[in-house]
Amino acid sequence: MPLSLSILTRLQHQYEALSELTGGLTEQQLKQRINPDKWSAFENIAHLAAYQPMFLGRLEKIAAEDAPSFERYVAEKDPLFPTYLDRSSDTLIHLITARAGEITAHLTVLNDTDLLRTGLHPKYGKLTVPQWTQFYLLHEAHHLFTIFMLTQDLRTASV
Repeated sequence: MPLSLSILTRLQHQYEALSELTGGLTEQQLKQRINPDKWSAFENIAHLAAYQPMFLGRLEKIAAEDAPSFERYVAEKDPLFPTYLDRSSDTLIHLITARAGEITAHLTVLNDTDLLRTGLHPKYGKLTVPQWTQFYLLHEAHHLFTIFMLTQDLRTASV
């Protein structure tokens, strides 16, 4: 049961949309909150950067323990998240790129037995490694779509 081509392709390329989505916008524009109650494009990028080491940690815990249980991830409770907010968007995108490679490398060497290992999600229950990876990729895609909408609003407002 190797990872599907869909998962592998998204692992290798989905994050690349960040540079395309943010190209031509200044740091100040990316940090602008379109909706005062919602994250800016920059804050979404920082969240994606902070989420990656947590996901790698979950994969490592799944490999080391039998069906470990995980709490819901909340960025505001993550001690790393504020440190990512202090970095530049370029630095964050480079970090996301490097970690995407680490995640892909980690997952592509797993054998069928490793891929069948599970971890318990608080809402979705027992998930295999491919299911956790699907969850990770869909979460990333959600934030990429949010960044798309925010950056398009920024571009439209500056015309």
